[in-house]
This record gives sequence, C-alpha cells and structure tokens, in this order.
Amino acid sequence: MTDTVITRFAPSPTGTLHIGGARTALFNWLFARANGGQFLLRIEDTDKARSTPEATQAIFNGMEWLGLDHDGDAISQASRADRHAQVAQDMLASGHAYKCFATPEEITAFRDAAKEEKRSTLFLSPWRDADPSTFPDAPFVVRLKAPRDGVTVIKDKVQGDVTIRNDQLDDMVLLRSDGTPVYMLAVVVDDHDMGVTHVIRGDDHLNNAARQMQIYHAMGWDLPTYAHIPLIHGPDGKKMSKRHGATGVEEYQALGYPAAGMRNYLARLGWSHGDDEFFTDAQAKDWFGLEGIGKSPARFDFKKLENLCGQHIAVMEDADMVREIENFLAATAQPALSPEKVSGLNTAAYCLKERAKTFPELIEKAAFILKNRPLKPDEKAAKSLTDEAKSLLGELTPHLQNVSWTRDALEAEMASFAEANGTKFGKLAAPLRAVLAGAAVTPSVFDMMLVLGRDETIARMKDFGAT
Repeated sequence: MTDTVITRFAPSPTGTLHIGGARTALFNWLFARANGGQFLLRIEDTDKARSTPEATQAIFNGMEWLGLDHDGDAISQASRADRHAQVAQDMLASGHAYKCFATPEEITAFRDAAKEEKRSTLFLSPWRDADPSTFPDAPFVVRLKAPRDGVTVIKDKVQGDVTIRNDQLDDMVLLRSDGTPVYMLAVVVDDHDMGVTHVIRGDDHLNNAARQMQIYHAMGWDLPTYAHIPLIHGPDGKKMSKRHGATGVEEYQALGYPAAGMRNYLARLGWSHGDDEFFTDAQAKDWFGLEGIGKSPARFDFKKLENLCGQHIAVMEDADMVREIENFLAATAQPALSPEKVSGLNTAAYCLKERAKTFPELIEKAAFILKNRPLKPDEKAAKSLTDEAKSLLGELTPHLQNVSWTRDALEAEMASFAEANGTKFGKLAAPLRAVLAGAAVTPSVFDMMLVLGRDETIARMKDFGAT
C-alpha cells in the first residue's frame, strides 16, 4: 500500500448533501490535508432509479461552498460497472465466489422455516459447494464464499477492535442475476483501485466493513485503515432530521452562515483538540487526527454554531466579508450590489462585523448603506421621529455643516449640542438612527455618519424635514 494518505468522500446522489455527509467529507478532507495526502470524490450513482443529475450537482455545490476541494476529477461509480463485474468473475475463477441458482421463492421458504424452527435466518445456499455438472440452465447470482468459522476483527481507529463472528455473515451477493454488480462489491473495488488508504465514514457502515473485508481477503488486497465516526444527533439525542431544523448543506448556506464557521463547527462536532472551540482552517489541518474523534454521537447545537460563526465573521478580512455577502446574495437569488454599495460595504466593514452571526444579520446592519433614498423608517424607528425630535435635528443640521468630520469632533459637537438644548445624546440617537438608516437597531450613529460622509448625512436629515 502506498505511503501517501488517500481518503475519499463517496456520497449517493439521491438527495441534498446532508449535514452528516458534509462532516464526513470534512473529516476526510482534513485528514488528507493534515497528512499531505489526497482527498478524492466518488459519486456512488449505481442506483439509477434514485440518482439524479440535480442531486449530483447539489453535492458539488455544497462541497464548493464549504471549501472542500477534492483532488482530480470526481469518479462516477456507475461508469465502472464492468470493472466491478470483472472482479466478481475473478473471485469466481479463484474459488472465492460461487454461482447460486436459488430462486427468491426458495430463499423465502428457507427463512420462513428458520423462523418457525427458531434458528438463524441467514441464508445457507445449497449451491455453495455444488458440482458444476449439476448446474441447471437457469438464472443465477454470484455469491461471495464467506468464511463460516472463526471471527472477523475490524481494527477501527475510532471504535477500537470490533469482533464479529463469521457465522453471522452471509454469503452476500456480488453479481445479480442480470450480471450487474451490487453496491458492496463496487465500494471495495473502487476504494482499492483509487488507492484509498483510510476509509473514514459513518458508523452505520461498521457492519458493512466486516463483509467488505472478505472481498479484500479474497482478492489478496491490502486492507485500508477504517475509522467509523458516530452519527450526528439533534439536541434531543435522536438522529438528526428535519424536525430539528435544517439538515441539508444548501439550507445553511441560504440561512447565511459563513462557510468558515460551518467548517469550524462541523470539525468540533465529534472531534476535539483539547478545549479549543474556535480555530482557523490552518489550525484544523495542523491538529486533526483520528485519535481526536469520540465514540459517542455528537449533538447538533444551533447556538454553538451561531456563536462560532459570529467569531469567524468578526475576524474576516473586510474584502472577504464583502465577497461572501455578494456570494450569499447570488446563492439566494437576491439582486446583486451596485459598485457604489460594494464600496460602501468595504468602508463600513469595520463597524458591521461585531456581534453579527450570519450574513442576513450583516445585511440588516448594513441597511444604512444598502437602502436607497428616500428611506422609509420601520415602525419602531418611525415612532422616534416626533415633531420635537425633528425640530432638534433641524437645529443640529447647521452645526454638522461646519464641524470637522472626525469621530472625536462629531462626539464633542453632539455632546455640546445636547447640553445646550437641555437634553441627553440618547434623545438624539434614536431619531438620528431613523433618518440615517430607517431602523432602530444600527451601528453607532457616529460610525454611520463617518461612513456616509457629511453631504449624505445632511441630505438624509433634510429628507425628513430636518432643515
């Protein structure tokens, strides 16, 4: 086996990219990148009835959004059916597989009798050691000749050694009666041919590993290293589903969570590096190892996700923040920003990022830049625009026309004006928010004035009769 670490993500294109699948992809990506290896993508599209081009594209889109770049082209499992079938024929020739002519009715009758007699319903084919001269001219499947005695031990990097009695494993079908290969065979052949060294996947595949190992043994192939990771549960401890909220990756993108925050949170969902909660991609790649994955199911916590996303937004480079907002608008089919609004966002980035957890929150805070004049105040903001407030703003306007446009000068001028009029700055802040942003919750008044500039600030005040 190669010394180069090679991992793979192998989703079935039968729906959206589930959050659990995204975490599996992330763990494979991190492990490969941490070890200077390769991360491959295989689309397991052998189920033609359920696989769709739309679902395949959704997988590509989800991985692109999460920033999980794969090495080389994505591989279609269905396109390799001939290779899978050839391996089954090789096993047949070497005596590690056999032709089984048992009909579905005979198998059902066997199992019904086994239930009646309270014995194992594991089908024991009468054709396992049959003389070829007795073969009928009838359809057959090709079955693996699995060991009947002893045990199979899965040496798992997460679960530890898992022992399964071989008399609990059936002679699984490798080729159907129409000659098409089954999924269990295809997975092993593809992993071997792709040079996969580490199979990192959900622990719902743990029992499959014992059966798949028999194919490796029969073909004389080196086993990969297995790491079966616990599934993701909702806050109630049950398997993550729609009742817990969003489950598909594209839903999180549409909700406006930053990809960096999602990567950070998904990495912490079942893996840990000491007590570290917030970390960068570079740190994750440096720290990630299979030994840090826990055995217990991880519970999805939306508050923790939001908290981490907020921290990532806070440390974003300004240009990255603006670009991600533009990507979010495009992904949610919202109008693109004009060059002027992009410029305004870049200028205002410093006062937008604090305490914002999602891009919709950022956009809401940036309303004073993104809205077009004349502004229409929301209900709460409108209540602050009393006649008295408008009169005060009218008196304030000439002071702003002459003051030096710096934060210190603006703060000093506002304080002086409020004192001269027997009021407090708080009385001025609410109506100023209303005229500058049309909202009651905004960045600070001074930040908005500095971003908008003197002319625009005064123009907005005049829009509301503050002359």
